[in-house]
Amino acid sequence: MALIKEFLLGGQSWITAFHLIAVVSWFAALFYLPRLFVYHAMAEDRISIERFKIMERKLYRGIANPSMVVAVALGIALFSIYPNYFLNSGWFQVKLALVLLLIAYHYSCLYLLKQFRDDRNTRGHVFYRWFNEIPVLMLIGIVVMVIVRPF
Repeated sequence: MALIKEFLLGGQSWITAFHLIAVVSWFAALFYLPRLFVYHAMAEDRISIERFKIMERKLYRGIANPSMVVAVALGIALFSIYPNYFLNSGWFQVKLALVLLLIAYHYSCLYLLKQFRDDRNTRGHVFYRWFNEIPVLMLIGIVVMVIVRPF
């Protein structure tokens, strides 16, 4: 265990860099996927509908899922370096709550993707336009917690 902690301390900057890259990729996918849902909900021809299904599936499986896994794994690695510091920091507790909500949002996107895949979507494009704003609010909260650390 001491060897792992020593490695993590030495590579903390690398872990942080790749954590940030994964977070940016994850958010990019979570910004774009609901935008695809907007266009999918508006589509009327079969060719467009099938194209959106492919785009949504590839974005979710190829970018969103791997980015989330890497971001969470590297976040856990960073947490493991100074767990007592993070657990006793109010800003970190708020950030962790927002990350957990972001994971729930991620899986709600999967639910909606499956609704579209099975041609069972019942929501209109306006719903998805509002749904698309949720990760923006989470991003603002997470960045403020990590950079400003207001408490």
